[in-house]
Amino acid sequence: MDIRIATREDWPAVYRFYSTIMAEGRTYPFPEQQSLDEAEPWWMERPPGRTVVAVRGGEIVGSAKMGPNRPGRGAHIGTASFLVDPAHQGRGVGRALGEHVIGWCRAEGFRGIQFNAVVEVNAPAVHLWTSLGFAVLGTVPEAFDHPEHGLVGLHLMYRRL
Repeated sequence: MDIRIATREDWPAVYRFYSTIMAEGRTYPFPEQQSLDEAEPWWMERPPGRTVVAVRGGEIVGSAKMGPNRPGRGAHIGTASFLVDPAHQGRGVGRALGEHVIGWCRAEGFRGIQFNAVVEVNAPAVHLWTSLGFAVLGTVPEAFDHPEHGLVGLHLMYRRL
């Protein structure tokens, strides 16, 4: 699997699974039913951030976006978001993207990485991030309206670099 910087030409392939994941409503509080053009600024980061794609066998199977969590005096802490094509979940794509983000944040001089909103019932994500050294610092109760579980918490997760 190759992880590389996403180009504008990659966006339609990423949007294919971005729109599916947003429509499922289980992992992101992003707007649903966005068009290709409406969704692009929600995922395709501009500098100083970046968006990458994971490519396996010539197919884009995942993507991550990363950058500073806050501007100014908070810019030394990074953040990131991840998407794995549902057809390719459970095959190491998320772990590879997570490891890539950790390496990029370290190389860019960030002091840590903060995830602002990990859905507490998203067990695969919580397991992956804890296995990569992230800790749950707290949970905002009932902050996410999950389609099966109703109102559930959002974890704030952190890893020092």
